[in-house]
Amino acid sequence: MTSMIRNICDTSSSSKTSSNSLMASDANGSFKTPVQQQLRWGCDRIVADRICKMNNHHHSEYAGYFLETNFLNDLKRVSSEMKFYDSITGRPLFIAPRGRSMDDFIIESRNEGWLSFRDDEVVWSNVRILDNGEAVSVDGTHLGHDMPDKGGSRYIINIVSVAGTPNTKRHHQGESRDS
Repeated sequence: MTSMIRNICDTSSSSKTSSNSLMASDANGSFKTPVQQQLRWGCDRIVADRICKMNNHHHSEYAGYFLETNFLNDLKRVSSEMKFYDSITGRPLFIAPRGRSMDDFIIESRNEGWLSFRDDEVVWSNVRILDNGEAVSVDGTHLGHDMPDKGGSRYIINIVSVAGTPNTKRHHQGESRDS
């Protein structure tokens, strides 16, 4: 199962695969704990808990859900980039916009109906893409899918999967290098 995991931006063999624990399943998908108690942007915990589970390969929030949250209001207050954290572990997963304008990020996300990230916006030390295109965190949180277009890889991500707050109790691998 570990051979199914690839990291398309890193060529070192140690980061291309993850242990079987990434694919393990228990009562909360691959986690013994549910999503964080207080998710950002008013995201629904019940929806997030259902979608973030690793054993969820087919479900997502409905198109446009992120437009019904406080996300766009918070984004207006950001001067340059916003960090997106795993809703279970608090690890940084995406930083946007990078390599494009804030308007381009918002327009593409609105057009897709979900948050839409590009390769430069992924914290690759914490995100993996499975062979079937599913995007997951290194801890096993289901994030969304890679839906490439003429511009390359495009990661269509559920806002409830990245609405966490940073886990300040431990160092986030990759945050200092990728932020």
